[in-house]
Parts: sequence; C-alpha cells; structure tokens
Amino acid sequence: MNVAWSDLAAAFGLLLVFEGLLPFAGPGAVRRALTTLANVPDGQLRMVGLISIAAGLLLLWFVRSPGG
Repeated sequence: MNVAWSDLAAAFGLLLVFEGLLPFAGPGAVRRALTTLANVPDGQLRMVGLISIAAGLLLLWFVRSPGG
C-alpha cells in the first residue's frame, strides 16, 4: 500500500472541514453538547473513541482494498 503525502494532507484537510461544520452552523448546540460531554464517564468516552477508530479503520480497509 502506497500512501502519498498529498493523500494524507487531503484527508487532514477534509477532517478539518468536517470538524468545523458543526461549530459554524450551530455554535449553541456544540456548546451544549460539550457541556454534556464533560459529564460522561471516562470509560464511556473511551468506548466511543474505540468504536470510532474501528469504524474508521474498517472504512479505510474497504476503500483501500483491491477491488474496493
């Protein structure tokens, strides 16, 4: 598998675009969500992070696999 630096930069740029959409469109909703998130136990946050990592890796595997 050969990943070019331009692919990595494009992926990071896309990440920043998506990360910026919610605060731009609804800053009040983001503020409320972050306040709620501050009260979630660490174990639950870790589980959400693990599920997110697994989903991202699975998506990358499907996209980058031969014939994908």
